Amino acid sequence: MQRILGAADGFSFSPSTRSLANNHLETLPRFLFRGLETLTHVDLRGNPFQCDCRVLWLLQWIPTVNASVGTGACAGPAALAHMQLHHLDPKTFKCRAIEVCKPGLSDEDPWGAPGLPDSLPSPLHPFPELSWFQTVGESALGVEAFSYQGEPHVVLAQPFAGRCLILTWDYSLQRFRQEEELSAPSVVSCKPLVLGPRLFVLAARLWGGSQLWARPGPDLRLAPLQALAPRRLLRPNDAELLWLDGQPCFVVADASKAGSTTLLCRDGPGFYPRQSLHAWHRDTDAEALELDGRPHLLLASASQRPVLFHWFGGRFERRTDIPEAEDVYATRHFQASGDVFLCLTRYIGDSMVMRWDGSMFRPLQQLPSRGAHVFQPLLIARDQLAILGSDFAFSQVFRLEPDRGLLEPLQELGPPALVAPRAFAHITMAGRRFLFAACFKGPTQIYQHHELDLSA
Repeated sequence: MQRILGAADGFSFSPSTRSLANNHLETLPRFLFRGLETLTHVDLRGNPFQCDCRVLWLLQWIPTVNASVGTGACAGPAALAHMQLHHLDPKTFKCRAIEVCKPGLSDEDPWGAPGLPDSLPSPLHPFPELSWFQTVGESALGVEAFSYQGEPHVVLAQPFAGRCLILTWDYSLQRFRQEEELSAPSVVSCKPLVLGPRLFVLAARLWGGSQLWARPGPDLRLAPLQALAPRRLLRPNDAELLWLDGQPCFVVADASKAGSTTLLCRDGPGFYPRQSLHAWHRDTDAEALELDGRPHLLLASASQRPVLFHWFGGRFERRTDIPEAEDVYATRHFQASGDVFLCLTRYIGDSMVMRWDGSMFRPLQQLPSRGAHVFQPLLIARDQLAILGSDFAFSQVFRLEPDRGLLEPLQELGPPALVAPRAFAHITMAGRRFLFAACFKGPTQIYQHHELDLSA
């Protein structure tokens, strides 16, 4: 059993010295030496310290004190056995983890093992736990978070239920509840847009035509506003919101040979076609991003490599394609340390991470991804994560390591295991962080996110 300071232990104290030597201590309470500015000598030798995140505070404190400190050596874990404490570098310790807990678990009862320096491949490396918070029964193809009237909301695209389902937080029950739904048979994407008191929801549908719904004010309900480009949008597969020249626009990726990916911009009360893009290429995904201070659009297609367009002269013009990126189903981007990264999803083969070099995206990393339809980056608290969903295996969570600029495995997502995940979204509600996972062949799962300081 772990041994810490106790009243019966034989310690030697004086106003300027503290001797805790040879007391079978594996760790020390944090802030043990707080307020002892007159210390000139501390003796910790002869103790079997476990050199994991519980001693990180001690390693950070030693260089700041005007006293000689006899630290002694590590007794464990095995990779650090017999190493002197003062030879350990605090910067190599990973002592923060992400955890999602079941209701009723407190932050004082964290799951997972203490962390070790990241250079040591040890089973004690801190892998977070992810556990269930709430389930939304019907399957979904998409999930989007948005804020309306100061309150966070989530909208789910539920094709089998034939609706866009809007959820909000129930402060009494402390869980998510249905606020409103709009009828949308065969829906593949529900894309919200908030303009002051008005709420718009674009419902992209495989059959029956895509529609725009609108809520004029907070006390009213959503109602159909207009049909969207019925001759161009024949088999939509994705929809994205972007702003061009100060105006909101939607781009809808169309996967049929007869249809075309279409840019719809606001004109008066509705949204109307501004430009047709990429006809005949059966686009599966659209991603809006900014490069070099200008709007760009990236289209993934079943027939060719992803193509990058840039906004020029009031329309999108082709800029380049992405080499070494065949059979890409979808793309998502994120920014970190001034760089723009791209996550490319491939159903067969390896999914990829690329980085913008100023003229094109260059390959940076490959990740095995058989059966993947989504590779989604998310910034949760201070962690840049990316979740690689799979139809045949557990979904994997990766975290960007800032020093290396690479995604490193963090954990498997679950339990419960996700069944054919298609989209992820992060929302902060009532000071708590949640992760939504929309699944095509199973219910949507909601997880609660906690950030743990394992050095405490």
